[in-house]
Amino acid sequence: MQEKLNYYEEKMNKSLEVLQDEYASIRAGRANPHVLDKIRVDYYGTPTPIQQVGNVSVPEARMIVIQPWEKNLLKVIEKAILTSDLGINPTNDGTVIRLVFPELTEERRKVLAKDVKKKGDATKVAIRNIRRDANETFKKMEKSGEMSEDDLELANTKIQKLTDKMTEKVDKAVEAKTKEILTV
Repeated sequence: MQEKLNYYEEKMNKSLEVLQDEYASIRAGRANPHVLDKIRVDYYGTPTPIQQVGNVSVPEARMIVIQPWEKNLLKVIEKAILTSDLGINPTNDGTVIRLVFPELTEERRKVLAKDVKKKGDATKVAIRNIRRDANETFKKMEKSGEMSEDDLELANTKIQKLTDKMTEKVDKAVEAKTKEILTV
C-alpha cells in the first residue's frame, strides 16, 4: 500500500513541478531568464535551448543579455526570439542580443494574474484526478483481497490528506505568483 501511495505522491509532485515551470516562464515586469526556456534555436540541425548556445545574463532589472558562443548564432537566436510568443523585439549589436522588457500595464498584469489562477486551477484538477485514480486502484485491491477494508479506509484517508497538502501548495504558488505579477 505504501508503495502505491508513494507512486501517487510522485505523480502529484510532478503536476506541481509542471505548474512551477510554467510560472517561471511568465514574465512579471522583471527580466527572468526562464522566459527563454521554451525557445529553441537551430544549432547545426538540432533544436537547442538558448542557454546552451550562449551566456544569458540579467544586467538590469528589465533587461536580458544573450552572448552567443559563436558569432554566426546571433541572427539565428534573434530570429528564434522574433518567431516565439515572447512579444519582445531583440536588439542585435553584432556581439550580443539585448531584450528590454517594457513595464507591464495594469490591464496586462490583471490578464496575467487570471492566467496564473487558471493554470493553478488546472493543476488542482490534475491532482484531484490522481486522487480519484488512487481511490479506484485501492478499491480494486480491496475487492481482489490484496487489502482489507480497514486498509482501504486508511489508504483513502492518506490519499485525501496528500491531496489536501498538494492543493494547499498549489494555492500558495498561485498566491505568490499573483502577488509578484501585481506588484508594481
